[in-house]
Amino acid sequence: MGEVILVSSGKGGTGKTMFSVNLGAILAKYGYRVMLIDMDMGLRNMDLYLGMEDRVIYNLMDVLTGMCRINKAMIKVDGFETLYFMAASPRKDERDITQLHMRVLCDKLKGIFDFIIIDCPAGNGEMLDVSIAPADKAIIVTEPEIAAVRDADITERYIMENGIEDTRIVLNKVDVDLMNRGLLPDVSVVAEIFNGPLVGVIQNDDNIRISTNKGIPIVIKRGTYIEKNFKSIASRVISNNSR
Repeated sequence: MGEVILVSSGKGGTGKTMFSVNLGAILAKYGYRVMLIDMDMGLRNMDLYLGMEDRVIYNLMDVLTGMCRINKAMIKVDGFETLYFMAASPRKDERDITQLHMRVLCDKLKGIFDFIIIDCPAGNGEMLDVSIAPADKAIIVTEPEIAAVRDADITERYIMENGIEDTRIVLNKVDVDLMNRGLLPDVSVVAEIFNGPLVGVIQNDDNIRISTNKGIPIVIKRGTYIEKNFKSIASRVISNNSR
C-alpha cells in the first residue's frame, strides 16, 4: 500500500509547491509510482509548475463530489512514466468536501501509487484540515525568515495536534552568504525550533525559479547538485525513521 505525504507551510511564498513537484519528480525518476494532488482550490499552480496547464479538463473537486471517476482527473506528466497529478479547482468552489472524502480517495490511490503527495494551501484552514485526514506524515517547507519560521512552527504544532506525529522540516531559499554574515537565522537555530527533524536544506538558486516558470521540474536534469540534493532529501522524507 502507498504512503500519503502532506506538504504544508506556515505562509505563502516559501516554495512549497516547487518542493512538492520536485519531490514527486525525483521519486518518479527512481522508479516509484507517484500521484501529486493540488489542494490549493482557487489558486492552483501545480499544473503550471509541471507545464501541464493545457491538459486539465477535470479537477480534484470533480472527483471528490462524484462528477467524474478518479481516472478522468489523473493526468500523466509529460516526460515521466510513473508521475501523475490531479489539479485543484481553478476557482473557489462552494461544493462541500470533508475529511472522509479525502480518506476514501487516498485509500483508492494507495492501491495504485507508492506515494501520494498532497500540496496544501499555506497556513491553517479548512483545506489543511481535510488534507490531514489521510496523511501518514507531513513535510513543512519554510525559509530562514523570522515570520516564515514562526508561522511554520505554528503549522507544525497544529498538524501534530490533529493526529500526524511524523513531521519533517525542509528549509528552502537559503542564502549562505547572508547566513554566514549573521543577517539570516542559522540553519541550526531554525532546526531547534521544530519538533520534527530537518531533512533538507535548499539553497536559493535562480535556476529553480527559471525551471518553475518554464514548467519543468528542475530535477529532470541529471548530475546537478540540485538533483543530488533532492535525491538525498527524498530518501530522508520516505524513510520510516524520522529521527
